[in-house]
Amino acid sequence: MTCYDRRDLGLLLLRLSTGGVLAAHGAQKLLGWFGGHGIKGTGQFMESVGYTPGRASATAAGLAEMGGGTLLALGLATPAAGAAAAGAMTGAAAVHAPNGFFAQEGGYEHAATLGLAATGLAVAGPGRLSLDHCLGHVFDRGWMVPAALGMTAAVTAVVVGARNQRVRRRTEGEQESLFEE
Repeated sequence: MTCYDRRDLGLLLLRLSTGGVLAAHGAQKLLGWFGGHGIKGTGQFMESVGYTPGRASATAAGLAEMGGGTLLALGLATPAAGAAAAGAMTGAAAVHAPNGFFAQEGGYEHAATLGLAATGLAVAGPGRLSLDHCLGHVFDRGWMVPAALGMTAAVTAVVVGARNQRVRRRTEGEQESLFEE
């Protein structure tokens, strides 16, 4: 009898790929690595798309992506890691949503895929080839999945909702009047 099966190997590959991409994406924001703009540049961008204050938003998004991605890749605190990454990707998808679905048009395809993969890992668990398994799942209890996803969903709804209101107010303020006075 083998210790590991196809499911464990599949979860490892999914965790490494999803977590690796998320960690690199977060490192762009936090550290300016891989062609990123670091906290300052990312903060300016975040302000321009309605996430204020920009520097704090860049830090939160970068930590959720880099930290969540790293933890997913390691298979450690999988419910919290997946939820954090999914929340960050929901915020990114909100920015790209006006461009439609496909990434080639600037759409939310990439963010949605990463967010859904992170959510799926939070729900499915890390498998036996993980630090969670080695540590007896002390950071991966069944109750942690709905708690982490529920808390993240609530916070994300507030943050994205506030951002959408700021963007809407900004756009409505720039509209020309229909009738001359």
